[in-house]
Amino acid sequence: MMQQNFENELLKTQMEVQEQTLKTVAYDLHDNIGQLLSLTTITLSSININDNQNTAEKIALVEALTLRSIKEVKALSRLLHGEEIVSRGLKAAIEFELEWLKRLDRFKVNFEHNNVFFTGDNAKETILFRLFQEIINNIIQHAKATEILIRLEVIEDNFRLTIRDNGVGFDVDEILKRKAGMGLHNIVKRSIMINGSASIISIPLNGATITINVPYK
Repeated sequence: MMQQNFENELLKTQMEVQEQTLKTVAYDLHDNIGQLLSLTTITLSSININDNQNTAEKIALVEALTLRSIKEVKALSRLLHGEEIVSRGLKAAIEFELEWLKRLDRFKVNFEHNNVFFTGDNAKETILFRLFQEIINNIIQHAKATEILIRLEVIEDNFRLTIRDNGVGFDVDEILKRKAGMGLHNIVKRSIMINGSASIISIPLNGATITINVPYK
């Protein structure tokens, strides 16, 4: 029964990773690639064929916008292969996700890892990656933070993922009592499922720190 519960939770987690990926793709199509293509259209429509210098400058700009659009579409196609990203390892998956976070230009992001690799199985890495996604998503939506620190490290016999922000913080006990705390409950529950533990520390107006410890092999 425990194995079945774990497999069910893993399947749910994989679906959530894919859902988060699709949300990121939708956001980027609308706010990034859509904007690039709109600028391309506006530039083309503003070309005056009787002004050679103006035409040359506008065509050069259109070429640059088109090349950038192609680059962004290729990056999106890589992002759609969510399972492939996770299979490269937790560190690489987090780095790839942070590329998109930095595009928001809302946060100063610092990722410390010292080339630490989690040597667990793919199932545990998928769950850890989803926990990372959920914590980051909570920061984006609720924390009103400007700085985010992500740290991967090995301490004694534990692999540790720490995520800290300088946002508005919250009352941990109060949030866990409410339905609004389901995200925090998921973090605790899934950490336990991979034989780990989650520590959630926050003080209103003083940010939050969430630490996940997993036995290290």
